[in-house]
Amino acid sequence: MTTNPLLADWETPFQLPPFSEIEPGHFEESFELAMAEARRETDQIAHQTDAPTFDNTVAAMERSGETLTRVARTFFNLSGAHTNEALQKIERNIAPKLAKHGSDTLLNPRLYARIAELWEQRDKLGLNDEEARVLERYHKMFQRAGAGLEEPGKKRMAEISQRLASLGTGFSQNVLKDEADFQLVLETEEDRAGLPDFLLTSAAEAARERGLDGKHVITLSRSSIEPFLQFSTNRALREEAFRAWSSRGEKGGDTDNREIIRETLALRAEKARLLGFSNFADYKLDDTMAKTPANVRGLLTKVWEPAVAQAREEQEKLAEMARSEGENHPIEAWDWRHYSEKVRKAEHDLDEAELKPYLQLDNIIQAAFDTATRLFGVTFRELEGLPVYHPDVRVFEVLDRTGAHKGLFLGDYFARSSKRSGAWMSAFRSQHKLKGDVTPIIVNVMNFSKGAPGEATLLTFDDARTLFHEFGHGLHGLLSDVTYPVISGTGVARDFVELPSQLYEHWLSQPDVLSKFAVHYRTGEPMPEALLEKLLAAANFNQGFATVEYTASALVDLELHLLEDPSDLDITAFEKQALGGIGMPDAITMRHRIPHFQHVFSGDGYSAGYYSYMWSEVMDADAFGAFEEKGDIFDPQTAEKLLTHIYSAGGRQDPEDAYVAFRGRSPKIDALLEKRGFAA
Repeated sequence: MTTNPLLADWETPFQLPPFSEIEPGHFEESFELAMAEARRETDQIAHQTDAPTFDNTVAAMERSGETLTRVARTFFNLSGAHTNEALQKIERNIAPKLAKHGSDTLLNPRLYARIAELWEQRDKLGLNDEEARVLERYHKMFQRAGAGLEEPGKKRMAEISQRLASLGTGFSQNVLKDEADFQLVLETEEDRAGLPDFLLTSAAEAARERGLDGKHVITLSRSSIEPFLQFSTNRALREEAFRAWSSRGEKGGDTDNREIIRETLALRAEKARLLGFSNFADYKLDDTMAKTPANVRGLLTKVWEPAVAQAREEQEKLAEMARSEGENHPIEAWDWRHYSEKVRKAEHDLDEAELKPYLQLDNIIQAAFDTATRLFGVTFRELEGLPVYHPDVRVFEVLDRTGAHKGLFLGDYFARSSKRSGAWMSAFRSQHKLKGDVTPIIVNVMNFSKGAPGEATLLTFDDARTLFHEFGHGLHGLLSDVTYPVISGTGVARDFVELPSQLYEHWLSQPDVLSKFAVHYRTGEPMPEALLEKLLAAANFNQGFATVEYTASALVDLELHLLEDPSDLDITAFEKQALGGIGMPDAITMRHRIPHFQHVFSGDGYSAGYYSYMWSEVMDADAFGAFEEKGDIFDPQTAEKLLTHIYSAGGRQDPEDAYVAFRGRSPKIDALLEKRGFAA
């Protein structure tokens, strides 16, 4: 018999997973054995005869399940970033089993009794602030899972959790298949009309990867389709590409997600009722900064109204531009980006093709690293020859101010058919101090279009912003300095987790950063000052559109989860009615239409919570003001407070308290409105 590498001690550098030794079949055995091991550990905690203490119950829970955590993190990172049919089959099989394992733990009456007893005595236990916070999280975690229910309620909660896990997996895999199955092959000069060299280069590379050497292929990766919609002068192909992009998960057949969504919503609503809430939004928001759906709607509505007004003005400018070119058709969704690019060129003398040569991927990575060095003193050293799950993955050792090892950062930047769309941060290992000083292994995953072999990969400014955003999440994990895994890194409220990432985006737009790293990929010449000024002057161009497509998604997400009985819901009709009710402009679609809204339906993460980006944006706009008020975007004292209270603190304290500790006061929404170019 061969040893299962997932269950052996990892003797790889920095204890990275030994990817080259891992085969899909290893996961099935590993999950079964790791779940059995974790069950024995939790049973031992639950059945001990000693009276409950923080150490023998809560800290013991934090120390348990180490093998399962390691196996699951390896598996789910692969299933998102480099999957295949074998892994997808395992994922469909294991998702409900993991959900059952979680329910068995959180619904264990003996375990909950120990947690509840500690909670009742919390003021007499002599806990420090971090221990008190961890106990609070455990008590709430058990309650929200249904541990306080009678036996029939617990049984039904467990059934719901298992079914939701299967539905979320199916949803994700359906979207991935729709994306992987689509390719727009550009055969003729007419097909390629208007496309700049950088897009033709990446389209040629996409074709080569699909065995279509010498041709050009547009995919449904955002870094491929958005520039196609910007530059293509072939309106029929723009419409074809946009409709394919917009209809993911809604094509009929095996990959149609509408029935999955209906059942998911019905089960979530039932779960909320079992726990005493009127609807799932009430349940979900009860454990966030926002607290109530009314607070969420209040924020979104305050931004929605000026955004729609501005978007309608933008649309009229696009129509004028189209008419000036002899086109009298109304502006449709597949026209917006195309004419918007022309208007930006006319108003700001700025176009993506002129800008992109100065935004080389390697330089933007270095810009993100350099910003972290100047703010927090950490440095990054690329390492070669370490085990990775795909040849494109790069590994960097992170060093603290003293030069000591702080963690590992993995960058996986290019689109491929084995990777789900979007961009995200994840962890192969989280920082904690329960068993010595355990350092994090953090990964950022993107979907940029790769340059031709031997050529630089060039980014749009939105791509560069995405890189900074995800690296902000990465730093939240890398700089974490807590004792307990449950509050490590990004283990914070959902509507607080976007603060470190969105705040980090601000530094990309600073002349101090761009003048150093935005250099021409061929000549090495810095971006001309006039071009830099035009870029910054156009920062809020098309902001009505951008705000409307996002806010519409957030509002529809909220309305879906306010439904008390969605069992007979017609998803397509609901989306149309909801958008009509808020006055959605016809020429703009939601950033994520319901049938492919992975934030909300691939799992529970952002369900009734897509508003979180804007909730955090109120804080990030206000937080960057702390640096601006000092007259130094790298002010050492402000950066130290930011590190102490936000980036290194994990979930050590209530997020509102954490923000006030950094800023000295609560955030003001005026900063958000000003940032987006809307009058306060």
